[in-house]
Amino acid sequence: MSNENNKSIHDFDFNLICEFFSYMERQGPGSPEVTLKALSFIDNLSDKSYIADIGCGTGGQTMVLAQHAPGSITGLDLFPRFIDQFNANAMKLNLQDRVHGITGSMDDLPFQKEELDLIWSEGAIYNIGFERGLNEWRKYLKPGGYIAVSESSWFTDERPAEINDFWMDAYPEIDTIPNQVAKIHKAGYLPVATFIFPETCWTEHYFALKNKAREIFLNKYAENKAAEELITSQSYEEELYGKYKEFYGYVFFIAKKVRQ
Repeated sequence: MSNENNKSIHDFDFNLICEFFSYMERQGPGSPEVTLKALSFIDNLSDKSYIADIGCGTGGQTMVLAQHAPGSITGLDLFPRFIDQFNANAMKLNLQDRVHGITGSMDDLPFQKEELDLIWSEGAIYNIGFERGLNEWRKYLKPGGYIAVSESSWFTDERPAEINDFWMDAYPEIDTIPNQVAKIHKAGYLPVATFIFPETCWTEHYFALKNKAREIFLNKYAENKAAEELITSQSYEEELYGKYKEFYGYVFFIAKKVRQ
């Protein structure tokens, strides 16, 4: 199967994409263990802390965060369907007094300057761009506040053309880990920790969930060409990961805002 026969995720209707991913607990690679590992590097939280999860999706990681961190959390996502599920999940876990989801755009955040103790974003900062997100979100953090984001990254300086071309089309800003850390430092943060997601974050906590979502989605959209092409594109992503996982993956970056 070649990349030429597969559409990019950008070629599909956003509502269709949103519906497919709404059938999943997480909308990208990750796991509760990875969320908690990233949280372990953050030491300034109290009952009065204010946390924002930007690009929260349906809140799989947010609920883990809320169950292990004090303070209140606002989840923000562009898609109302995700936010409806987010708030339903908070209610189900009796977290609604501390956790609330709102619809909004990550390039126009509804927070005040230096209001937040922690900005969290798992697998979502690519929507605005890694460097832009670091720079624009910084003003919302208190001095000494933390940012914790996961981002797709290259593990090597060179890689096969097939996977390179796939990512250059999907997300041209993908970069190596040292270059990402340099961007964090340049944006006015002290890099605190960086770690690579284990393979299970892709296989067990992402692709396996996608396979279940695929059945539901295709049953609803039987003989719908756009839906079938979306599923094909997602299958191609899984195929590429199996072939080239030594060259790329998701990486968590945790950093602390410093004064400038």
